[in-house]
Amino acid sequence: MPFVGPTSLLVLVLVIILASAIRVLREYERAVVFRLGRAIKDKGPGLIFLIPFVDKMVKVSLRVVVMDVPPQDVITRDNVSVKVNAVVYFRVVDPNRAILEVENFLLGTSQLAQTTLRSVLGQAELDELLAERDKINVQLAEIIDKHTDPWGIKVSAVEVKDVDLPAEMQRAMARQAEAERERRAKIINAEGEFQAAQRLSEAAQIIQTQPAALQLRYLQTLSDIAAENNSTTLFPIPIDLIRAFTDRAAAGSDRGTGGSA
Repeated sequence: MPFVGPTSLLVLVLVIILASAIRVLREYERAVVFRLGRAIKDKGPGLIFLIPFVDKMVKVSLRVVVMDVPPQDVITRDNVSVKVNAVVYFRVVDPNRAILEVENFLLGTSQLAQTTLRSVLGQAELDELLAERDKINVQLAEIIDKHTDPWGIKVSAVEVKDVDLPAEMQRAMARQAEAERERRAKIINAEGEFQAAQRLSEAAQIIQTQPAALQLRYLQTLSDIAAENNSTTLFPIPIDLIRAFTDRAAAGSDRGTGGSA
């Protein structure tokens, strides 16, 4: 066994002390330092020095934490049971308070988000939960941020992700949506018929004041039928087209009768 001299032993002890005294923190990290049990000002980033056997360090990340809130059973105000999960975005803005004011700020924020989610959604109706999700997200974020502010935590956003409805409620909503689509289709159809009736009424008034328009329409219809196929079509001729000839024939017969007499 090689002999270790006093000098070598001293150098080894100094290396161990320096290794325990020097810490390097990344840009997004801060160190909450306890000196003999008392918290001093947080340090970092970069190179920091600790007094060996005197200072204790707790590392805290300042990056945004994306936390999933587990699915929660919620009964809405209109007595519909749903399962809802969400995601919370937050970050530590005061490392000292995050360590000193709460035992575990990650667990505390998670539990607070779950209870707030059940409380807020329990006061909303199902239609509000489905249609006004942005409003609910803002309300959740404000409540959670208010409660986590003493912990040095800033909640930037809360997003409700999934709303799991019971099967019978899904079927009822599907029937409701189908009925709504049928109602809209009937309204659109009735509106179309009403507009068509208005146009026909206007056309009838024009034709009534302009008899020639009826004859032009009649001739146009004959032209369209002739262009479509080669079949024989029997079409009644309006009396107005031959009235001139009948009137002339009647006048001629009257003159002939008067002459013979």
